[in-house]
Amino acid sequence: MSAIGQAGRRGDRVRSDCWISVEMRESGGVSVSVKSRVQSMYGDSIRRTIENGLKAFGIENAVVEVEDAGAVPFVLTARLEAAVKEARPDIDEELLPAASERTTYGTSRDRFRRSRLYLPGDQAKLMLNAGLHRPDGVILDLEDSVAPSQKRAARFMVRNALRSVDFFGAERMVRINQIPAGLDDLPFIVPHNVHVILIPKCESAEDVRAVDGRVQELRKSHRVEAQVFLMPIIESALGCFRAYEIASASPNVVALTIGLEDYTADIGTQRTNEGRESFWARSQVVNAARAARVQPIDTVFSDVTDMDGLMASVLEAKSLGFDGKGCIHPRQIETIHRGFAPGETEVAKSTRIVTAFEKAEAEGLGVVSLGSKMVDPPVVKRALRAVELAVASGILTEDWREEGGGDA
Repeated sequence: MSAIGQAGRRGDRVRSDCWISVEMRESGGVSVSVKSRVQSMYGDSIRRTIENGLKAFGIENAVVEVEDAGAVPFVLTARLEAAVKEARPDIDEELLPAASERTTYGTSRDRFRRSRLYLPGDQAKLMLNAGLHRPDGVILDLEDSVAPSQKRAARFMVRNALRSVDFFGAERMVRINQIPAGLDDLPFIVPHNVHVILIPKCESAEDVRAVDGRVQELRKSHRVEAQVFLMPIIESALGCFRAYEIASASPNVVALTIGLEDYTADIGTQRTNEGRESFWARSQVVNAARAARVQPIDTVFSDVTDMDGLMASVLEAKSLGFDGKGCIHPRQIETIHRGFAPGETEVAKSTRIVTAFEKAEAEGLGVVSLGSKMVDPPVVKRALRAVELAVASGILTEDWREEGGGDA
């Protein structure tokens, strides 16, 4: 009796992807037919990739159809594995691409998270060049941007992307599905150098602890040494009321963010650019995050054509105390970075404070003074952060001290 599994996309508008059908047979050997837009150049290579994949799974009898629209190898193997395991759910082997050296870099708890670019987890075409736009983070999304029928196959795509795609130093994030379903996403990402896991529609500390506990189990079983950080997303009235307990539920939480589309639906209103309907919720998230000593990160701005509206939204978020903002299109990244950059007056003042602080440290003094005024430690900390942000934003160079920055 034959079983058929299918995965992927096909059609005239598809690019950097493929569609694969695998029909299991009881006899007859392996037959692979390939139809590709790059048939003359890569047809044979595609066929070998499929044949080697079937061999790795121990499949000796199958009929495979491939319709290729420029899929790179990690996409081909992700689609093949999804199709095979739809037909044969009993197969446990994984078809893992070799981990690229470009995917092994780490992250840090307090790094800048001004921008995080959402990428649908089942669309490789949007992943391949995402890092070139220099977001602070990329989010491979397994939740709302993936249709329910594609979620299982998206896990293989996201896993392979984590092992293959160069995101040029951007923090490697994955938004899992809502708990409890999201717990089943974790084996596909934790062993593969995910930096931050976003927990959607988070409404309790128990949600965070459930994810964190499973993450630690997988780190141990797969010998993952690097920390895996968490970013809960508040998207409901209940989540807002519990924001602090969520933010402080685990030492691995590094940021708290908010999703306003779901939040405004939950409270029975419409989201507006003016944002009066969400002012309390956003303030709640900022204060909860600051109280828990994690970063508050604002929601996305949905109109990708309105750069003036985006800048106004960024400046408002900054004034409320947020450190960053989500984005859904690469064109939003530069505006977000400009909006969160410190102004000229703040940079000038901060460099003077940092210079005074470093001078006091060098002289072994416990008190920092600027002119006749003492500078409190929180002010020094804020100035240090502002200078780091100015460097990251290109306002100051790494050598600003030698260039006369900080002179009184």
